[in-house]
Amino acid sequence: MKRLADEKVLVLDFGSQYAQLIARRVRQQHVYCEIVRHDITAARIRELAPRGLILSGGPASVYESGAPKCDAEIFNLGLPVLGICYGMQLACQALGGEVHNFPAREYGRAHCRVTRANELLAGVPDEIDVWMSHGDQVARVSDDFLSLAATDTCPVAAVKHRRLPIYGLQFHPEVTHTPQGGKIIGNFLKNICGCTGTWRLGDFARETIECVRRRVGEGQVICGLSGGVDSSVVAALLAEAVGPRLSCILVDNGLLRKDEGESVIREFSDHFKTDLHVVKAEDKFLAALAGIVDPQEKRRQIGHAFIECFADEAAKIAGARFLAQGTLYPDVIESGGSRDGPAATIKLHHNVGGLPKDMAFELIEPLRDLFKDEVRTLGEQLGLPEDIVWRHPFPGPGLAVRCVGKVTRERLDVLREADAIVVGEIKGAGLYRKTAQAFAVLLPVQSVGVMGDARTYDDVVAVRSIDTEDFMTADWSHLPYDLLSRISTRIINEVDGVNRVVYDISSKPPATIEWE
Repeated sequence: MKRLADEKVLVLDFGSQYAQLIARRVRQQHVYCEIVRHDITAARIRELAPRGLILSGGPASVYESGAPKCDAEIFNLGLPVLGICYGMQLACQALGGEVHNFPAREYGRAHCRVTRANELLAGVPDEIDVWMSHGDQVARVSDDFLSLAATDTCPVAAVKHRRLPIYGLQFHPEVTHTPQGGKIIGNFLKNICGCTGTWRLGDFARETIECVRRRVGEGQVICGLSGGVDSSVVAALLAEAVGPRLSCILVDNGLLRKDEGESVIREFSDHFKTDLHVVKAEDKFLAALAGIVDPQEKRRQIGHAFIECFADEAAKIAGARFLAQGTLYPDVIESGGSRDGPAATIKLHHNVGGLPKDMAFELIEPLRDLFKDEVRTLGEQLGLPEDIVWRHPFPGPGLAVRCVGKVTRERLDVLREADAIVVGEIKGAGLYRKTAQAFAVLLPVQSVGVMGDARTYDDVVAVRSIDTEDFMTADWSHLPYDLLSRISTRIINEVDGVNRVVYDISSKPPATIEWE
């Protein structure tokens, strides 16, 4: 997309848990942003022609052997550079400074004083709260750097180079715990990089529709429907782009939520009025998952079965050549699939990690540059119904990764009933739009209980509900006790084989949102 490169900033990822959050904060300023490998070459950066670079944080120490480095030539490109935490330490060290481990470490909120007026901290109060997460810090800067801010235990909390457009922050401006973080990032983008904020999702939609239309020509496109936000938005984009040359396929894999298959059929028959094919494949998927407990292998098997079902059904659709998927940017990054992205694989996504090399379709992934909240906004712009746009996310492998351990028809039925109670009660309490994702997890654990004066030894259900803006970081939802009580009581009373309910109060990080 041409417009994506008009104003672009690159985030060099040094292993930070917040790298994707940095990219989201940049995009919120209407500047397009991509995450790339930390060792991307200066020559490649010239080709990509960004307006600026952001060096992310990371878990290593810059002075350790084997610590991730960047191409030193990037500091000679004349591009604005903002180093955050590890990124600041790396820039300072590369340009003549020293980084040491300090006994007075900072983790969490800190009080920061702005000591020198400058364009990066313009409009920011002289004293601000910031979020720190470091044990190392810059012990000495070269004469080419000026200190801009300090905390009680970190005398160099922000820096700028005297001659080059290179800046550093020891704290994390991308997290919500730094209230002035958005302002600081905006200052870097506008005051230093010269960005005007030209990127808009509306432009993205128009250009994507036109790009798909040119690529497809007179061909036929198949889109997989799951009932989730991502596939729904893809279908809406494609319906606009190619109209009757779109055929949607719903694979009823037996891993959907309660009554979801019927709901999807109803919604897409009435709203999209598209050519909808429904494949009943529960037996096939359960056979593929028989005896498998490893979550990565579950995803692989589901991916292969999914594509096989598509191939069989696509053979019935004349001219089927393209396959559209709801792959998002976090999927691409976490699966190590971006050309210039980080290589580490966090997890396999069935829509990017299980595709055979000899697949008969050409892939169309119109959302692969977007984050989840951007997809929701795009869905609203495309006129999708609210109940589709704001439906809680559902993993591509479905209930298979919420049925921890072996996946069987009986265990899935138990999980479906428990999940329906969780979602129904949260909706009834008016908290569905206020929570980002809520669901039940069936554990491969039995516990002793007493029901009707009889001893039981039944399953445990975990309830998970999280609050987040971007799904890169998340906190557990502080649901009212009476709501949790109703959920627990109903599951134990109404779902056969469950005698205990627990509530997951883990944040992301260190936990992930899904259990597998």
